[in-house]
Amino acid sequence: MKAQASPDIQVPSREEEQAEVIRRLEEDIIFGRFAPGLRLVEDTLMQRYDASRHFVRQALFQLERQGIVLREKNVGATVRFYSADEVRQIYEVREMLTRQAALMIALPAPRNLIEELSELQRQYCAKADAQDMRGIHETNDAFHIALFAACGNPYLVRSLQDYMNLTLPMRAKNLADNEGLALSRRQHELMIELLKGRDSWALAQLCVDHMAYSKADYLARIANDKKPQ
Repeated sequence: MKAQASPDIQVPSREEEQAEVIRRLEEDIIFGRFAPGLRLVEDTLMQRYDASRHFVRQALFQLERQGIVLREKNVGATVRFYSADEVRQIYEVREMLTRQAALMIALPAPRNLIEELSELQRQYCAKADAQDMRGIHETNDAFHIALFAACGNPYLVRSLQDYMNLTLPMRAKNLADNEGLALSRRQHELMIELLKGRDSWALAQLCVDHMAYSKADYLARIANDKKPQ
């Protein structure tokens, strides 16, 4: 007689299984476990994630749409690789958008913004202390989106989010690095303090400087490791 599944055991749905494969592959890429330019072989990923070919293939398609996986004829899927020139050009735009958004924030900032950012910073630090990489990444992005939303221009914020997504493979790895994470935490605290004052230029410069570590880290990575063929 076939044993009945325990009603207490929750069997993941196909949608949940697919989402888990996407999440794990995304984390392997953005946290630097898979190097820029690395070939993503379906059979290897199936074994790594204990997943079907269909789920792995769908994950690759999804991350291609997000821009962190590249598909090329006769090559297959690879981790998106940016040249040094591309990195500098992308960051030039992101830095201009960031500076403008920061300068548009009215200072001193309203109490509700300070309270919101302080709470997000508390969550960010808690995730960092727990070494919850996904949580660190998500609360970090939430902090910056809340900060820049205060500029009052939703179109500028949307453009900033587009460039945050574009630089995801470059910047998220630094949150897995103890030195980079500690610097990020200190700079977040200083941003909150500057929001209480009136020096918009100091705030804007700090927001731009905040991106320098991840930019330098990615440039060093691609300089030290040639793109896999």
